[in-house]
Amino acid sequence: MSTYHAQYPLRVVLTDLDAMVVESWRSAFADTPGVEIRQGSILAEPVDAWVSPTNSRGRMDGGTDAAIKRHLGAGIQLRVQKAIRDRYAGLMPVGGAVCVPTGAVVPRYLISAPTMEGSSQNVSETLNVALACAAAFQAVHRQNMVDPGSIRSVALVGMGAQTGRVPARICANLMWTGYTLFNDHC
Repeated sequence: MSTYHAQYPLRVVLTDLDAMVVESWRSAFADTPGVEIRQGSILAEPVDAWVSPTNSRGRMDGGTDAAIKRHLGAGIQLRVQKAIRDRYAGLMPVGGAVCVPTGAVVPRYLISAPTMEGSSQNVSETLNVALACAAAFQAVHRQNMVDPGSIRSVALVGMGAQTGRVPARICANLMWTGYTLFNDHC
């Protein structure tokens, strides 16, 4: 099980509408305990934090980002962009992430972890998905260092699999790599 502190186990939910992504996760994460995999919308996941595979400027104008913005309201994009300005001077690199309160009961936090610099970039021949996934788990860790136990569950979609055009199998393997990178060092 993924843990950020022995006292607080982290429940990880991988959920996507794309059946090929889900099946690819089942293969890539087959020997990884503590990770739940299911087909469905991230919007239906009752967890403490959702991970949005956004772009470096925090524009939530397509794919999962747009669905999350519609669900949580336009203010979520403003909070993400303010956090990016404050922490990264307005341009968050791939491999960076920010965690912002949503103002909602579920999820309490949104983690923005870019898989691309601009909107609709093809990142299928990069390691961006692994970097973004590891950054998302690092953001969970940072939030829990500030407020222990504030994120005990997190949901992720197939990062880069939709807008970034990363094939499902590669997406799953890169997400496993990012997850493992973080867990091996925390």
